[in-house]
Order: sequence, then C-alpha cells, then structure tokens
Amino acid sequence: MHQPTSPSAVDPCPASDGDEPLRSPADEPPFTDGPLPPPGTARPPAPAAHRGAVPPVASVPRRSTDLPATHTAMICVALPGLAVSTERGQLTGHGLEGYYRSGRRILARCQVRVAGREPLGVQARMTSADRARFVGTLRATPHGGPDPDIVVERTRTADGTERITLHSAATRPLRLPVEVSLGTDLADLGAIAAGAVGPELPASVHDSGLRWTGDGGTSSVTADPPPADALASAGLLRWEFDVPPGGSVTVELKVRLDGAGPVRAVARAATNPLAAARATADDPRVPVLLSTSVEDLRALLVRDPAHPVDTHLVAGAPWRCGLAPAEALAAARMALPLGTRLAAGTLRTLARTQITGRGPRAGLIPGPRRDAGPHLPPGCTGTEATLLFPVLLAEARRWGLPDRETEELLPAAERCLAWLRAAVGEGTHLPDPQPGGPVRCETQAHAHRAALLGADLLDACGRPGGSGLRDWAGALRAAFRRGFWIDDPGGGRPAAARTPDGRPVPYLGATAAHLLDTGLLGGGEHAPGLLDKVRTEQLARLLGSPVMDSGWGLRGLGARETGHNPFGHRSGAVRVHETAVAVAGLTAAGYEKEAGSLLRGILSAAEAFGHRLPEMYAGEQRTEGSVPLPHPAACRPAATAAAAGILMLATVVGIRPDAPSGTVTLRPMRSAPLGEIALTGLRVAGAPFSVRVSRLGLALVEEAADGLQLGV
Repeated sequence: MHQPTSPSAVDPCPASDGDEPLRSPADEPPFTDGPLPPPGTARPPAPAAHRGAVPPVASVPRRSTDLPATHTAMICVALPGLAVSTERGQLTGHGLEGYYRSGRRILARCQVRVAGREPLGVQARMTSADRARFVGTLRATPHGGPDPDIVVERTRTADGTERITLHSAATRPLRLPVEVSLGTDLADLGAIAAGAVGPELPASVHDSGLRWTGDGGTSSVTADPPPADALASAGLLRWEFDVPPGGSVTVELKVRLDGAGPVRAVARAATNPLAAARATADDPRVPVLLSTSVEDLRALLVRDPAHPVDTHLVAGAPWRCGLAPAEALAAARMALPLGTRLAAGTLRTLARTQITGRGPRAGLIPGPRRDAGPHLPPGCTGTEATLLFPVLLAEARRWGLPDRETEELLPAAERCLAWLRAAVGEGTHLPDPQPGGPVRCETQAHAHRAALLGADLLDACGRPGGSGLRDWAGALRAAFRRGFWIDDPGGGRPAAARTPDGRPVPYLGATAAHLLDTGLLGGGEHAPGLLDKVRTEQLARLLGSPVMDSGWGLRGLGARETGHNPFGHRSGAVRVHETAVAVAGLTAAGYEKEAGSLLRGILSAAEAFGHRLPEMYAGEQRTEGSVPLPHPAACRPAATAAAAGILMLATVVGIRPDAPSGTVTLRPMRSAPLGEIALTGLRVAGAPFSVRVSRLGLALVEEAADGLQLGV
C-alpha cells in the first residue's frame, strides 16, 4: 500500500522531460495515468517522455514488447491479493498468469493433471470480485464411450486459495492419480509487464508442500490433504485417490508469501465502508450492474498502513494498485450513495500527503502527470485532486458526514482553496502548473465547482472566505464565456484549452462534460455553470451527436477530430468515468434525451463485459449486432468505472440529500429510461435509505433515517 511521502520531498505534479508529447496512449495506457505505486509493486519503466513522472519501485529493463493483454483475463481481486487466469483455468506462468501479493507473483504455475492428462476446460466464470470457478472434464473409464465421467472443478480466490474437487460419475470405483505442477519466479508485476522475467526458481520440499526463495522473498504452497509424494526437482505434488461411484475428493492449496500472513481484504472486515446496496428494475441489467459495481469497489479497497481505520480505493487492477489521488477522490465522490465512510477515509489519507508550509505549492495534494491526448501536453492530476478535495468534503457533508469529521478535515480543504486563490493570483483563469502550459477547459470547470461548493462549505462551518470565492467564480464565468467559446456555423463549441498567447485549442473531447458538473451529488439547487443556457444546450447537442456518442458511451475525442483513435485512452476510447459525468450533468441541466442515450449505451456495454465495466474500451461506432471492443490493457476492475455505475443509477432516481438540514429531495429522470427501478440499502444521513421510481418517473422514499424530511 502507498506510504505517504514527506510533502517537502514531493513534486506535486512531476514533469516529463521537456515538452515532447507522450507516446501513443494505446502503447502506455496503465502508466501515463500512473498511480503512486505501493512498496513492492513495480511498474514498467517509463519511456523517455515519461521519465521523472513516477519512478518505478524496481529497476527493470526497457520494455520492447506490448503489454500482456488483460481484456480476456479473469482477474480475482481482494487487495493486496490478486489472481490472474485465462479461461483455461490452468496457470501456465505465461503472460500475467499467477497469484500475486502486493505486486509480487508468488505462484506463476499451477497445472493439474488427472491420470496423466489435463482436463478439458468447459466453463470459466467469475463468481464474485475475488473468486473464479473453472470446470473441466475428462474420460477416466476405458472403453466407456465418448462421455466424460470425471468433472474437475477448481475454485480460485484472490486470497491465495485454490480448491480442486474431482467428481466421479463412473459406475465403478476409480483409483485416480492426481498431479499438481507448481512453480514461480517471484517476479515484480512491473518486470512481467516489461517482459523481463527470469526462469522459474528451484523449489524445496516444505511441510506439506513446496517453497521457493529468491530476491523477491520466499513463497510457499501447502496442501490439504498432504501429498503422497513431493518432488522438489520437478515442482510436483502427487496424490492417489480412491473415488467411489458418484463420489468426490478435494485438494486445497494455500499460497503464501512468507512473513506476510493471509490476505485480509478490507471488504471482509467489519469496518467495510461501503453499504451493500441492491436494485430491482424492469431492466434486468440494472441489479447485476449495481451488485457487480459494489463488489468491485470493495475488492479495490486498501488501508493506509499507518492509519488502519482509513481506507481508500486504488485506481484499478492489475496495473494500478497504488494510490492515485485524483481517481481515489473521484471514485469516492461517485460512491457517496453507499455512505460517507469511504469519503472520510480517502480525505484523511490524502490530507496527510498535502504540501504544507509556505510557498506556491502550499496546499497542493501531490499527483503524477496524466497524458491528455494528441493535442495537449500531459496534465497535472495533483491540480485535479486538490480541487476535488473540498468538493468531496462539501458533498459528503450533505450526504451525512458527521460534523466532527467535517471539522477535522476542514483545515485541509481550506488549504486547498487557499492554494486555488494563490494560483489564480491577479488573473481570472487557473493556469497550468507547468510553465508555458495551456489553460485547460476542464481545469476551469474543476476550479469553478471547487470555489462554489467550497464557499458553501466555509459558510456552513462559520469560516471566512466564502464571499471571495463566489466573487472569483463569477468573474471566471464571465471570462470563460468570452474566451473559451469558439463560434462556428454549427453553433459553436467550447475550446479544449487556450494557449499562453490566448489562442483557442479547437477540438471536442469528453473532458467538456466536466463543464456540466457543478455539484452533481451535493444536494440543493443546481449551481450556475461556466456556460450560459444557450451554450449549455449546444454542448448537450454535441455530446449527444454521433461524433461523441459512440452508442456505447462518450468518446474521449470526437470522431471527426484530427488524431482520433478509437483505442486511444485519451483520444477516442470510451472512458466510463467521463460518460457517467456526462449522464449526470446532462440530466441536471435538463437534457434527458442525450443523457438517456449515453446511459443505455453504458448499460449495453456493461452487459457485454459481464457487467464488470473496464476503465475504458474502444470508441467504435455501435452498429446492429455489434459488441464493444475491449482495450487490451485496460484495468478491469477499475475504481472510477465501478463507481460510475453507482453515480448513473443514483442519477436515474435523482437523490439530492441535505443531511445538515434534515431533508432529501428526489429529482428522478422524468423519462424513466430504465422503467421502474428501486434502490435499497443506500446510506443517507448515516441510516439506510431506499427509493423507488415508477415507470411514469414518480419517486417514492421507502426507507429513510428518522426525522429525514422529503424536500420540495
């Protein structure tokens, strides 16, 4: 897990070498948006344009091949444990296959043979976020016809447990020799991604299994029942089972990194911060999407090791299992309907990384640079995180964050807002932290929202500064409407950015959706946006057009723009997070037709991905009978993608809480795009909350905290 670094030693947004653009996003997707990796979790080395962004934990040779594909992998997650498999079920040690603990592959190979043969795989499926089930068959009875009579069932969990069960359908007793071939290289995940792993380590017999020792530590596998024979030189465990007709036998293997103890996932603890929300709906995809989203979020939870009470989300598996501040805050914000405890833990964790003292960086929350596509240099996720911090605190307070926790976190939020005012200085727009960098459209949207919600937070807590933030937000609105709109015969569009000499960067991308996000989960009245009503309507039309709406969600870059790449993770791929922001923003602004189209596209994509949404997928146009194309290196599960499912369903039912005033307002989508829908097990004001929306778009609260009143 990520250990907060001394603020004085951290560049809040480490720069690339020079101003050269990053490599193609299709080449480097997991690492240009890179998290701050936890100790023991390595990353592949950055290319020249990335050097200085986030140094890898372990030095590995430069990657010369493509990243191992993850789009077909079955990834069991219960951090700090991972288990990555193919649909065959056998772990062969190829690619990413294996069991991992804190980024270290503790078992690479686990191959089962029964009577000298490998079972034929017939089914592989995820049964939960941390568990996969594989079923294979073979024919053990000679001259018994073509039908298999042995079923081999394997259950693999991220905590390092593999359960192998043989079921016999033979009509006579069988003596079945069973072999499990094991091996590992104890390689870093970063070295595996770079194609720089060494040979398997020699094994030694240990207890009732095998052990391996290398530079990465010592791992072991123990078996129950103990094997009849263990051959260290071949990495083999052997049994001979007498199986009666219709009988079963089971072998359980436990994989451990010595000294680490068993994996104890946060989701299994009594302090799990996320409510177990459930849904019923006319659309059968809705309940599965919600339950899968909650499971994936729980699987990605980790604790701050120095403060075990505080939990936060990592960015995604398998590549991004460290703390990525902007993604952690964004995901916690979208997950507020599941309770405020995750938000509180995330805010406390990041407050400890905040730069304090004096100077231009005081108040910043450090974060790495992020690739911004072919038209702009990398952006600063530290800026985004710093602006998200007061927004999340303000909205969490409205969802029911206790006053004492709000007061505890308020000084850090004030430092974020003070940094904002200092960074703006005598100007109006918030500049890029990189000297000579552009003034970005989405950065102004983040800053404007932080100022408005931050001002409300300061006023509510009796702190000064709210009026100054509102005055600046008003000035920014006026300046933005003058300087960030490009008129054209089609009605115009917002500029993606302005260069230092004032020239607009005229391309349309998904980041424009952030212009509609002025406080989507904060309750109360919808805050004024950076665009006026006419230009908001034009932006809604653009986002709903086939240029941006692929039919599977919002493209990262318009299909007609120079540099568009359907697989480019910032230049054309569908990013689920930005699509969810667009759905919520369009709905709040009253453009339900466009919001409903994006919502239905995401639901269809989720169904194609087994309801476990990846962080991104190709922005190819949807056609009759087509399915979305996966991005080969996208994280799945991913925190922002899983949390996006929560946000979109909360948007459909329109929950707008104001816990401090004891009210909750319901503003459901009047078009009822998913038919009747009911959400239960949510959390508002610290108590269970359930709501139902009819096919006519009428909402009814079915469960709420005592004293919570329905607002108008």
